[in-house]
Amino acid sequence: MAFFSIIVPLYNKENFIENTIKSILNQSFQDFEIIIINDGSTDKSEKKIMQFKDSRINYFSKKNEGTSTARNYGIEKAKADFITFLDADDYWYPMFLESMFDAIKKVPAQKVFAAAIEFETSKKIVPAQYSIYKSGNELEIVNYFKASLKETVLCSSCAVFHKSIFVEVGFFDTKIKSGQDTDLWIRIGLIHPVVFSWKILARYVYDPKSLSKNTKLITQKMDFSKFEAIEKINSDLKRFLDLNRFSLAIKCRLVGEKALYNKYCAPIDFKKLGLKKRILLTLPSFLLRPLILFKTFLTNLGIGSSVFK
Repeated sequence: MAFFSIIVPLYNKENFIENTIKSILNQSFQDFEIIIINDGSTDKSEKKIMQFKDSRINYFSKKNEGTSTARNYGIEKAKADFITFLDADDYWYPMFLESMFDAIKKVPAQKVFAAAIEFETSKKIVPAQYSIYKSGNELEIVNYFKASLKETVLCSSCAVFHKSIFVEVGFFDTKIKSGQDTDLWIRIGLIHPVVFSWKILARYVYDPKSLSKNTKLITQKMDFSKFEAIEKINSDLKRFLDLNRFSLAIKCRLVGEKALYNKYCAPIDFKKLGLKKRILLTLPSFLLRPLILFKTFLTNLGIGSSVFK
């Protein structure tokens, strides 16, 4: 049995999937199976997959039902004890699996492992910025919420989970069309710490057609209401959720979703949000838009952090 099951959800990524698969096959650690779930692609993605002849590749094709359903399908097919995901437009550096294997052997009592990532923007490649105190150790064992106030330490293309995690907290929520990753990370973070490596081991590749960048999906984002009871007694979760609510409220402001804007703002503890963010929430869209364009420009150059947080 393979040590890792690698799940690759695929939907219309013909321009990216070859590099993604090559980055897996070029890993220094080779004990894995690849599970590719073609979620109803209508481009040449399948043709690109078929050119790879490797017995470790398990290819499945199904009707389009969304990334969450594809990932869940892959989890059910996985045979290894450790499961990892790689989006079809991202890729790993050659040491990703070996580094995760070493981390698992060093702290075998833990079940969630992750590493730093970098972003390929339209301008340049920039490392992600994290709210983690650097202790000088090779690995940090961190609280997910405290560690993710800038950039999430759990990325769908740079994390490893023991398969028992999905029995414990459940799978990806298929009712959420955008933000389903965050929903699962919260459920995991409420129970398990994250073993985090500072090594940059994966690259998130910018695809302007990505569903996560589709502003039409703002009404289908998660609203965090399922966590309202527990955030009252978990201050780390509360701060994390309020930053995400702030981000989504700004996006609602930009697209004129007033009712949804009010819904995201209502639970926020404004006393702890910070003056700059409080001011931004009051600005009309015609003032917000140039400010965010400028912030995005700086972020693309590697100056500053996330556009919204």
